[in-house]
Amino acid sequence: MRVIAGTAKGTRLKAPKGLAVRPTADRVKEALFSIIAGQIPGCRFVDLFAGSGAVGIEALSRGAARCFFVEKDSSNIKLIRENLELTSLAEKAEVIRNDALRALKNMAAENNKANLFFIDPPYKSDLAGRAIEVIASEKLLAPGGLIVVEHAFKEQAWLERFPQLRQKKYGDTALTFIDRLESDRQQSQK
Repeated sequence: MRVIAGTAKGTRLKAPKGLAVRPTADRVKEALFSIIAGQIPGCRFVDLFAGSGAVGIEALSRGAARCFFVEKDSSNIKLIRENLELTSLAEKAEVIRNDALRALKNMAAENNKANLFFIDPPYKSDLAGRAIEVIASEKLLAPGGLIVVEHAFKEQAWLERFPQLRQKKYGDTALTFIDRLESDRQQSQK
């Protein structure tokens, strides 16, 4: 696992041991950032279910102003902090040890909107849909923002509740891009 581009380009990141965390493959990460490249500079980025923090670190390396890393596992939190130190990006990061849904509610209470949410929950869970519902209900997505969900291509039942901008498939993995939430559509119709 490495940083692909930006100020920390080429830095090897520490990866979690075991099978509990499924890091985003470099080719998927590279595809993701080529699609969202124009939205990264100066953005507020949320890496939800952050694992090693590789995706959020890539965003910071490419010019994101701030990244919130949300992870509940203490060993992964330690890994994120180590990777932020390796890349000299710690001053632009906020590492949050909490359940993802609770962390989103706390962000809302602090009026912390973000331009980009990257959601990579454990496969075979309903957490992607639940996280998007909280983002929508708490109005956490800044105007013009984007939600990207990494998920197993076969797991798409949660998508029926949300409009999608587009979807890209990489083997068994899919990236789904959601650019407008129900609350946004209702406001634009008024």
